[in-house]
Amino acid sequence: MKLRRKNKTTIEVATSSMNDIMFFLMLFFLIMSTLLNPNVIKLTLPSSKHPSELRQKEISLSVTKEMNYFINNRQITFDQLEQELLSEIKGVENATVILRCDNSLSVQNLVDVLEVGNKLKIKMILATKASNGTANN
Repeated sequence: MKLRRKNKTTIEVATSSMNDIMFFLMLFFLIMSTLLNPNVIKLTLPSSKHPSELRQKEISLSVTKEMNYFINNRQITFDQLEQELLSEIKGVENATVILRCDNSLSVQNLVDVLEVGNKLKIKMILATKASNGTANN
């Protein structure tokens, strides 16, 4: 007597969704690798009984295309700029001014603001926008 099944079943493993999973994993790791900073050095800093406090202050100076000046979101005129910056940095050793200017301003307008900072011996940093849309200092 011969016993045989009429329908043979074949065993299959569906791998069509594996391609999608691998693609998303590869995309995730590529994006994450561009966000990581490869120049980071991991250090364990020593401790101190009397930590010194760093006295540093950042001041935001914005200039609009209508030549409106703002120090820390407070509107001033160009004539008040030197006096207001002087009052902002009073008592602060390492004051830094982050200068945000509209891209339609002339170079002379930017130089006028930088001359005020140079006269007061303030470190000024021009904030720019990267090509991918994020702001850089």
